[in-house]
Amino acid sequence: MRVKSTLKQVLDERNLSISKCAEMCSLPKETVRRMYNDTTMQYQRDTLGTLCKVLNVSISDILALEDKKDDGQ
Repeated sequence: MRVKSTLKQVLDERNLSISKCAEMCSLPKETVRRMYNDTTMQYQRDTLGTLCKVLNVSISDILALEDKKDDGQ
C-alpha cells in the first residue's frame, strides 16, 4: 500500500490552479505542485491541516491509500 495525493481532483473540481491554492493557503507553490502531481515524498502535518481547513475538506479527500504496483510485472 502507498499513500496517494488526490489534491489534483479536488482542485480540478473547483477550477482552482496550483498557484491560487498556494496563495489561498499561504503555502509555497512548489509544495502544492508536488501534492497536485503526487510526487510528494513526505506529508507535513501542518501542510495537510492548512489544505484541509482552507479547502474545507477532510484528510481523506486529499489523501488515499492504493495498492502499490509491482514494477516487475
